[in-house]
Amino acid sequence: MDGQEDYEDYYQVGGSLEYQHPTYVERQADHDLYHGLKNGNYCYVLNSRQMGKSSLRVQVMKRLRQEGTKCASIDITGIGSNVIATEWYGAFVSELLRGFGLTRKIDFKSWWHQHKDLSPTQRLKEFIEDVLFKQFSQNIVIFIDEIDSILRTSFKDDFFAFIRACYNCRVDDSEYKRLTFCLLGVATPSTLIQNKDRTSFNIGQAIELTGFELEAAQRALIPGLVENAEKPTQVLVEILYWTGGQPF
Repeated sequence: MDGQEDYEDYYQVGGSLEYQHPTYVERQADHDLYHGLKNGNYCYVLNSRQMGKSSLRVQVMKRLRQEGTKCASIDITGIGSNVIATEWYGAFVSELLRGFGLTRKIDFKSWWHQHKDLSPTQRLKEFIEDVLFKQFSQNIVIFIDEIDSILRTSFKDDFFAFIRACYNCRVDDSEYKRLTFCLLGVATPSTLIQNKDRTSFNIGQAIELTGFELEAAQRALIPGLVENAEKPTQVLVEILYWTGGQPF
């Protein structure tokens, strides 16, 4: 196997890195997001594309699960945006059932039909209170990835207002203290709720994704350069400089 093949085998360009992938580079964001969610803070990772948001989510979610937190992740690009609100929320609840491993306990079609007289957001609230809270006694974290895919829908203000309402419910219902959301995508907090007659999305902890630091990057990325460069450390330094700390 020549050097080029070694390189191709070692690095993964594009897509989320699996848990403990050898090229995953830890950043301050790993610490901030883990401890933020662990402490029950709503968190959002809003940044440009190809900054490692989804890979960060994989690492933190796995760590939380290992410690007993119930987690589910929904990539809402899979739901689509060219749908009406009822269809979108139905798909969202269906994905939550799948993500939390409840499809054998709860029949989605039957449950959704039983609550047909409620609005989509009320159905989601009922699902959280009557299904998630009753099925799990542990803390619950819901990761919502690629949130920018919903920003052009007519009901996106309602959805993010609902998430904010879940946070506000903590004052009156202690069960909601067990529920935490993490939003990831290409957006800013000001774009989540834009209706001027509504309170803006003013909750949560922003998680900053910075470029790789050399020391952390060396441990993960140097092995793939050793067979391909005479001075791998110097090459890595230049790569980090050229890419602003984002070599992938």
